Amino acid sequence: MYIIFEGVDTCGKSTQIALLQDILADAIITKEPGGTELGKKIREMILHDGVQHHKSELFLFLADRAEHFQQIIIPNSDKTVISDRGFISGIAYALANHPDYDLDFLLQLNRFALDGTLPDLVILLQTNETLIRARMTGKQEDMIEKRGIDYLLQVQDNMIAILKKLNIKYHIIDASKSIQEIHHEVKGLLL
Repeated sequence: MYIIFEGVDTCGKSTQIALLQDILADAIITKEPGGTELGKKIREMILHDGVQHHKSELFLFLADRAEHFQQIIIPNSDKTVISDRGFISGIAYALANHPDYDLDFLLQLNRFALDGTLPDLVILLQTNETLIRARMTGKQEDMIEKRGIDYLLQVQDNMIAILKKLNIKYHIIDASKSIQEIHHEVKGLLL
């Protein structure tokens, strides 16, 4: 089973995935970007070095996605693979960077990177301005977080629109719930 956790920065994806690791010991835990050696370099370039053009950022995410799919998803297709982010984020950020992009074209590029394979389940942790603001306080922001809260909320709106457009199973969870409440809801979906 291929599961993607989606959501904008500070929504709690990584926390929930860490909790799942304790109960799904055989699951493969990965992330985009950064789940492969190439992905680690791409992650550094995007989040810390900064990419000057939105097309460059899009192609870097796609390169990471293709590499990640071939190195992590395909070889572990007989296992549960849980990814911290995936193609939904990639498309949502691309649309936030350049609203004139064609969604169908972006979906086509991502299907190409994924050899047409989509996840079995997407879990989106939906946040809000107050929660983002509270969780960003005192945090060192990466290049994407520096784009601001309105930007992150636009990315989140894009994620929801993409999920509604696709014919895949998804579940949206209110990220303002307690960690344990969210964990209980996630377990109900997976176990």
